Amino acid sequence: MEYPTLFTLTILLLSMLITSSSAQLRQDFYKNICPDVESIVSDAVRLKLSQTIITAPATLRLFAHDCFVEGCDASILLASPNAEKDNPDDLTLAGDGFDTVIKAKAALDNDPTCRNKVSCADILALATRDVVAMTGGPSYAVELGRLDGRSSTEASVDGQLPHADFNLDQLNSMFALHGLTQTDMIALSGAHTIGFSHCNQFSTRIFNFGSSNGVDPSMNPTYASDLQQECPIGVDPSVVVNLDPTTPNTFDNTYYTNLQQGKGLFTSDQILFTDTRSTNTVNLFADNITAFEEAYVTAITKLGRVGVKTGNQGEIRRDCTSVN
Repeated sequence: MEYPTLFTLTILLLSMLITSSSAQLRQDFYKNICPDVESIVSDAVRLKLSQTIITAPATLRLFAHDCFVEGCDASILLASPNAEKDNPDDLTLAGDGFDTVIKAKAALDNDPTCRNKVSCADILALATRDVVAMTGGPSYAVELGRLDGRSSTEASVDGQLPHADFNLDQLNSMFALHGLTQTDMIALSGAHTIGFSHCNQFSTRIFNFGSSNGVDPSMNPTYASDLQQECPIGVDPSVVVNLDPTTPNTFDNTYYTNLQQGKGLFTSDQILFTDTRSTNTVNLFADNITAFEEAYVTAITKLGRVGVKTGNQGEIRRDCTSVN
């Protein structure tokens, strides 16, 4: 007789907690509270996106970082001393993501019906859906009813976010802790079809890898050469390059065709193709955009259920940057 491992039992317990805490979420949660919530948020997001394309990847990344640490409770937005956003892993979060939520919150507060009735966590979830759809990705129904968390500490981020040098086992383990499967992880990684990275996140792959020419052999040689030109040794750390060298501002499945060609920017990107356990999923998403979009919607919906606050665990903040 085989007995479940401690890791398996932990995952089962976490899955039960996630299911329990997210049971309150409904797509029509604000139907009688703030009936125009979706159109108000969408209009604010569209305006912000028209001002800067960085709005899309910044908002999407903000949502992921929020959910992975304290759960999807907008704790990442709190501006108290030594808060989550002050952790080194969050310092590269672009301000446009924060600003998107703040401006959508202001737009809601301009409507007397909605003033202080929609959580910042729900605003972030809606804005995330909107930036995906507005850059060419799928639109999907967002489950709503999250409360905002009251706690945000710099230390809480340590060890909770995937890193650019992760291998498949590390990625799978971290995502599994939130009830997400390998397929979910690969689909969510597809968000790297938009956005950018600072050079120091991948410099060891193009200069100091340990191979004869210092380049990671899994990387396309021409792509590596281009990156060396954009990110030479000693370059200003503020320099950034696109995560997707082909269609950097469009939410599509080109991320996966890039992986097939050795054009994954991070180790954690390229490993999805080079590790045989995940190659078939990458190939599927590269060949079939519908399969990718369906998997992405499933995964982002599951992510949005992580760590949802209920009852006295949270509140609806009057100001997204501070507790009431």
